[in-house]
Amino acid sequence: MKLRVVLEPSDEGGFTAIVPALPGCISEGGTRAEALAGIEEAIRLYLEPTADAALSPGTEVVEIAV
Repeated sequence: MKLRVVLEPSDEGGFTAIVPALPGCISEGGTRAEALAGIEEAIRLYLEPTADAALSPGTEVVEIAV
């Protein structure tokens, strides 16, 4: 999967990384490399299923490729 990341210089120094396709998926780093490493981890956590996502009876899971 490929996602577009917006990398912006921060007023305080460092960088902010945002993934527009994943609302709330944001990371910061003191360097460009740190911000990109942080956003990669944030994306993985954002997309990771959680235990709270337990399926109730009759629920169907469907995968769609886009």
